[in-house]
Amino acid sequence: MPQITIDDIAYDLDRLSDAAKQQLMHVQFADAEIQRLQMLLAQAQTARASYFAALKELLPKEA
Repeated sequence: MPQITIDDIAYDLDRLSDAAKQQLMHVQFADAEIQRLQMLLAQAQTARASYFAALKELLPKEA
């Protein structure tokens, strides 16, 4: 039987109510979305650092 552990308690997925299974699906979706957004943020931060480095190369050496 598949299980999920929450707060150090193992629950059999087959024994959860439909409402509990639906909430679990929402949690799993939210976790996946958070991971996706974290990856997107990392990409944007990397791009920003690259753009900033390129900008610094284009600035006059004296202000």
